[in-house]
Amino acid sequence: MKKTGAIALLGGGEWTEPCRALDSRLLHRAEADDVVIVPTAAAFEQPDLAVERAVTWFAQLGARAQGLPVLNRRDAEADENVAAMRVARFVYLADGSPLHLRSVLKGSALFEALLYAHGRGAVIAASGAGATVVCDPMVDPRGGAYTVGLGIVGNLAVFPDHAGAADHRRERSIELQPADSVLVGLDEHTAIVREESGEWSVIGPGNATVYRVGGTPQMLAPG
Repeated sequence: MKKTGAIALLGGGEWTEPCRALDSRLLHRAEADDVVIVPTAAAFEQPDLAVERAVTWFAQLGARAQGLPVLNRRDAEADENVAAMRVARFVYLADGSPLHLRSVLKGSALFEALLYAHGRGAVIAASGAGATVVCDPMVDPRGGAYTVGLGIVGNLAVFPDHAGAADHRRERSIELQPADSVLVGLDEHTAIVREESGEWSVIGPGNATVYRVGGTPQMLAPG
């Protein structure tokens, strides 16, 4: 059995030209030309348009993307969606509402199928809200404090759109950071990628800023 697949956490701006190197690399890691798009976080923000953007984008990269119609808890328990997730090789969680995404996925059959696929080597990519939710702890969008995430990546929190966020939100997340976790601020179009080996790298035009309680922030450039 292949070991756990790569995971990419993106600061936002998915499926645009600055993300070409990232998505090409992830397709190579997945060893597949099919991408499952999960638009759950965008359920209240025209999810069909999010899927259309992804389909158009990945077609430019020579791959085929298809939306998995999971917008609510009932969809996350539907047998056909769970079956499709279990055999996926590359899963992309769209941006949107992190709290809605968490409420739909947490403890669901679809989430168990996602973990199963990832454990067999499937790549997971998550942008913005999706990136915050797959971590634990999770930055709460309602004020920058912390709450419980899905925990695919533990002891790590992500602050998306780090360079473009309001100063007070960024400062609050830094101030309230749990002592046993690492906080990573991700610029838009910029991702941290955990390879199958467990090593992390930065991909994209921006920076990843690492915060540890009591330490000096460390800005990591791509590579």
